[in-house]
Amino acid sequence: MFEVIAEPNRRAILNLLASSQQSVGEIERQLRMPQPTVSKHLRVLREAGFVESTVDAQRRLYRLKPEPLQEIDAWLAPFRRFWSAHVDALERHLNRMDLITMDSVKEDQSVPSKNPTKSQAKAKTRRRK
Repeated sequence: MFEVIAEPNRRAILNLLASSQQSVGEIERQLRMPQPTVSKHLRVLREAGFVESTVDAQRRLYRLKPEPLQEIDAWLAPFRRFWSAHVDALERHLNRMDLITMDSVKEDQSVPSKNPTKSQAKAKTRRRK
């Protein structure tokens, strides 16, 4: 299954068929692929069970079969959970870092500087006079 969908042109065809059934000519135009190439990839996808075809007058319409994709989805589920947990942990870490940074900035703003700015120095001089 993975060998079949590893090929980029086949994935592009599957993406097209995910929205609606298409004829070979429609796929050819949308993906700008030669007709023999489209037919070759559709044959591979059909033999692997990813697509099925029906005859409508003089054209053959292809549509996606969801079952093989559902099998892949089920196989990927534990990996999604694994990465989701790691991404969640990263998000919590970044949120903590943001809070630490914000607290640090607040502390810096509330502590008077040992080196006053020019306006602070002028104000201090005026008060002395």
